Amino acid sequence: MRRTALAALCVAAAATFSLTGCLPGEDKADGPFAGLTGGEIADKAVKATSGADSLRMKGEIQDESAGGKVRLDMAMNKKGDCAGTLSMNGEGEAELIKAGDTLYMKYDEAFLRAQSKDSSKEEADMVVDMLAGKWAKTSATAEDSKDIAGFCDLDTVLADFEDVNSDATRGKTAEVDGAPAILLDEKDGKDRYTLYVATEGEPYLLRVVSKSGKEPGDLVFTDYDKPVPAQAPKGKVIDLDEDFG
Repeated sequence: MRRTALAALCVAAAATFSLTGCLPGEDKADGPFAGLTGGEIADKAVKATSGADSLRMKGEIQDESAGGKVRLDMAMNKKGDCAGTLSMNGEGEAELIKAGDTLYMKYDEAFLRAQSKDSSKEEADMVVDMLAGKWAKTSATAEDSKDIAGFCDLDTVLADFEDVNSDATRGKTAEVDGAPAILLDEKDGKDRYTLYVATEGEPYLLRVVSKSGKEPGDLVFTDYDKPVPAQAPKGKVIDLDEDFG
């Protein structure tokens, strides 16, 4: 339940960032990044983004292998720590924290029941009674936890960001949460992507809009190089490894 959505989302997000090809003949326009083509701007954005120690990713993406629409708001860093929330098809919400080698999770009732649709009512009621609204923890190095732990690692999420040549074209300027940006248009067959790149400070990627027929999505990136609030929750925490291992 936990790892399927996150693993698929990691792959889908990485695919969204895969920029291939080259268009050397594009005019080099004035304005932000004067003298650079869209592809050259995209390359700068990829380099800056992959060089960040941490960031926050927020938005949603459609991924049928993950069960439909995944919505998330997750801060993560290159140490493998993360903290945030996720939901599937708008059916409830799960909180997730990874601190060191431990994963902490808290699900609401709607999320647990949605993930228990193939179980009997008695089994679903038991899971809800045991876990709904309560923090639980498990080892991040356990076999069942490795996919989630990999998603929390920013290096893993941005694994496809190296050695990229883009044929993106320059677009208009805009703002993402008040930050000025330039739009870059990218296409891969029938799929279309719009990248928003910061024009002030580091040329970080601020937003990616995917108009892919199979995996449409809209992801916003903020809080570059800010600390990830990945502290262990206070109070009682159910130990899944000890109690149910």
